[in-house]
Amino acid sequence: MKKRVALSWSGGKDCCMALDTLIEKGYEVACLVTTVPKELGRTFGHGERTEMIRLQGEALSLPVHFIECTFETYTEEFVKTVQALKEKDEITGIAYGDLYLQEHRDWGENVANAVGVDALYPLWSKKEDALSLLDSFVQSGYQAIVIRVREDVLNETWLGRLLDKSFLQDVQMTSICPMGESGEYHTFVFDGPLFSKKIQLEQAEFIQLETTKKLEFKSYFLKETKLNG
Repeated sequence: MKKRVALSWSGGKDCCMALDTLIEKGYEVACLVTTVPKELGRTFGHGERTEMIRLQGEALSLPVHFIECTFETYTEEFVKTVQALKEKDEITGIAYGDLYLQEHRDWGENVANAVGVDALYPLWSKKEDALSLLDSFVQSGYQAIVIRVREDVLNETWLGRLLDKSFLQDVQMTSICPMGESGEYHTFVFDGPLFSKKIQLEQAEFIQLETTKKLEFKSYFLKETKLNG
């Protein structure tokens, strides 16, 4: 019997790689879980519209559970949701896409321990392995676009770039983690091997935020691009 797990989902490349790796290792991913600030309709992780996360779930044929919370209740509500999934969906673990930041892993393991399920980190590695991980993503067949950059390390010319061989080369000329593990940049995955449909992104505009710049899409929808069989 396959182990059933929930996957913490931001919509970006890391959690997508984690999903692919889990399935490859024989896990059954029961659902995706995404935290959202109450009443904002956007995700905590990347500030993305919840509708875009729903489209990913539909394209991946996976239910998405949105965890409504505030900064103060973030951990409490996350624990409650994992507990409910353990009881209703019989999950045995919660998986995360973190790479090497120990404080992130400590938090995730504390959540899992509070509920009595396993904490899984399928991408866990060393900081020096980040470039290799990015190379793996570029070659994976998944397609991701840069939707947010931290202005202290990257300028707006990085917004809208696809994670391809050109990106892989150029990011090595910067001082940031190639995978953006400290939030230097965020991505949105819109197609790939596990997607039944591509997410079409249109009408992009730049938005200036406090310390970051963001690429906002006014139009997004699922596009039939793949042949059955």
